[in-house]
Amino acid sequence: MRPRTLDEVVGQQHLLGQGSPLRQLAAGTNAAGPAGPSSLILWGPPGTGKTTLAHVIARGPGRKFVELSAITAGVKDVRRVMDEALTARDLYKTTTVLFLDEIHRFNKAQQDALLPGVENRWVVLVAATTENPSFSVVSPLLSRSLLLTLRPLTDADIEGLLLRAVTDVRGLNGKVELSDEARAHLVRLSGGDARRALTALEAAAGVAFGDADDADPAADSVITVELRHTERALDVAAVRYDRAGDQHYDVASAFIKSIRGSDVDAALHYLARMLEAGEDPRFVARRIVISAAEDVGMADPTALQTAVAAAQAVQLIGMPEGRIILAEAVVHLATAPKSNAAYMGINKAIADVRAGLGNGIPAHLRDAHYPGSKQLGHGQGYKYAHDAPHSVAAQQYPPDDLVGRNYYEPTANGSERDIAVRLERLRKIIRGE
Repeated sequence: MRPRTLDEVVGQQHLLGQGSPLRQLAAGTNAAGPAGPSSLILWGPPGTGKTTLAHVIARGPGRKFVELSAITAGVKDVRRVMDEALTARDLYKTTTVLFLDEIHRFNKAQQDALLPGVENRWVVLVAATTENPSFSVVSPLLSRSLLLTLRPLTDADIEGLLLRAVTDVRGLNGKVELSDEARAHLVRLSGGDARRALTALEAAAGVAFGDADDADPAADSVITVELRHTERALDVAAVRYDRAGDQHYDVASAFIKSIRGSDVDAALHYLARMLEAGEDPRFVARRIVISAAEDVGMADPTALQTAVAAAQAVQLIGMPEGRIILAEAVVHLATAPKSNAAYMGINKAIADVRAGLGNGIPAHLRDAHYPGSKQLGHGQGYKYAHDAPHSVAAQQYPPDDLVGRNYYEPTANGSERDIAVRLERLRKIIRGE
């Protein structure tokens, strides 16, 4: 089912517009001219079409395709390809397309061996990587190549790919049809990976054909691939979860309430349920960050640090390893002491602002740096906190109509026990009580 032309490629439409570098390379031309870059570095998750694009480019006129894997190839292999490419160019007017998979596994010396061929146009290098090329590819090679970022395939992309594979003569050639439930299950389990989706479809179709043989149907009948076939083929039960419907919100709600209620086991269950159903891990990470601030708060100030670090790490690492990072954050939050005092404090402050309270700003707190501000009394009488004992000065900070109003009321949980004692002393000093 590998596409033979760019028009057959699923997804990556941001790279496939008319006149794009990919289009021109596939057609045997180069928008940058004879002196411009003609090699590509394709960066993206697995199964998004990096190898496919290399094959399509190699189908252009006067092209020869050579594939190397950085896992097994060495400098000697690279130099051999370069020598053969030079011969093919000079004797047969044939351009060699060198597809190098996992280029981030090449060390500096191995990558440097590619430079003469790329620089002198002996080859059109198409290098694929799942890691950020800015950190894994040497600068001279990066500067001589076009860097194209591939995006994960959407559910609609995967669904279209499955339907094409069912009917295409190179696929199942119309011998099966997919039930809606089976198709949705395959889409969920693919995780945006086209290879995984097609492999799962093939396995499920094999199970369906096996059941049909046992039932002895007519030879020319169309077999329906049901949900039970996909579950048996993949040994993964279909999770009843609709990312656009009630289940999305219900499971997420149960997840957050389990963290808030300190039930770490239930929280991990709902985390697993969302991840196994194909929920976007970035959505889960965002919910964890919110929970850290809303439900744990200052009872354990490190919870928010853990949650933010987890959200950043998930974007960097991706799945499936991201599940470990999310689980660590969930365990931290669920087992941490809880306080919503900061959350309630900002809500009360916002309510007062919306009610029209908080008129003006005390003159001694206003900006006194611009010309004419001192004539208006700005900054007069301001006490610099660091000049006072313990760096806490007695003076008015809120507007006149909010003097003495308390928004933050710490609990006796976790770190807020100590904060409550300190806050009481601070308020007495600041307010001159």
